[in-house]
Amino acid sequence: MRPDPSLALTLPLDPDLRRALDDLADATGRRPEDVALDAVRVGLRVEEARVRGVAERLAGAHGGLLRRLGE
Repeated sequence: MRPDPSLALTLPLDPDLRRALDDLADATGRRPEDVALDAVRVGLRVEEARVRGVAERLAGAHGGLLRRLGE
């Protein structure tokens, strides 16, 4: 399913990054937009997992304080 074009996002890419994106798209027979969208999806999953891990560690380390603040 294609994203809603009204929610499009413009990303400034330096020439080397754009060339790499175009080369990968060409090599895989895909549109550069689809390659970039997949990269954003993967990057978001990785970053969400990292942030969730940090939050869980903080909650575990400071659980007592968080409980007292919630009272």
